[in-house]
Amino acid sequence: MSDSARAAAAFSRLIDIMATLRAPGGCPWDREQTIDTLKPFVLEETYEVLDAIDRHDHEALREELGDFVFEAVFLAQLEAEAGHFAIADAVETVADKLVRRHPHVFARAEGEAPLDTAGQVRTKWEDIKAQERTAAERDSGSGARDQKTLLSGIAPTLPSLLRAYHIGVRAASVGFDWLRAADVVEKIEEEVAEIREAVASGPQSEAQVEEEVGDLLFAIANLARKLGVEPETALRKANEKFTKRFTTMERGVLESGRAMSEMSLEQLEALWQDAKGGDRHEDTKARRSS
Repeated sequence: MSDSARAAAAFSRLIDIMATLRAPGGCPWDREQTIDTLKPFVLEETYEVLDAIDRHDHEALREELGDFVFEAVFLAQLEAEAGHFAIADAVETVADKLVRRHPHVFARAEGEAPLDTAGQVRTKWEDIKAQERTAAERDSGSGARDQKTLLSGIAPTLPSLLRAYHIGVRAASVGFDWLRAADVVEKIEEEVAEIREAVASGPQSEAQVEEEVGDLLFAIANLARKLGVEPETALRKANEKFTKRFTTMERGVLESGRAMSEMSLEQLEALWQDAKGGDRHEDTKARRSS
């Protein structure tokens, strides 16, 4: 059996299992769920997939992807029961979209120049999306105020750092961007100077400080984009690194019979540097064994 045939059979089996769970006499918990109650599970599975990717744990990723697909099938089953659409409609929609947005692969016009870089593909992708929005608005007869804009398709529920990254990507697709990463660094330095000035001048309004910090974070997200780094992933890894080092430091303090709250900042800093040194040693061993 080919991989595609095996995937089709497995996917069909999953759909049938889901239908059975939701049917009369099925699972009481599954039968109680709605698209709203499933939201936290969809989010949880998303982050578990990301965690497996970060760890390059391929066995875990196989399982987490299965759970992720299951949530999609579950949601589609609920929508099918409500008469909105079936899972096949969702799959067909994304397949059609991929073909439509990759004309350089599936339907390149005669004499049309090939797209050789990811940047060219991204620009073409955004052009096609803009054409789709215009066509949809024309068909619906919506006015200018109802038209979707370049940034309106970015989900407001995204983590803010990731949303800032995608806002930058969309704006850059039409040429509204810094020319160089160094230009963004200058912007960051400007934002830091404004925060430094606010701190030096004494108590400021919460709204003012919030705005200045937000501007700084937005600029940092755009620097990450210019450097080819996805900032949400970078921050998640930084969180994990800090957590690992802090936990190492905390365990060392507990084993000594002391309490961290009773130690001076200088003592804690010395332990922090030891934890960092241990991390670097482990990283070096891992690289040598790979």
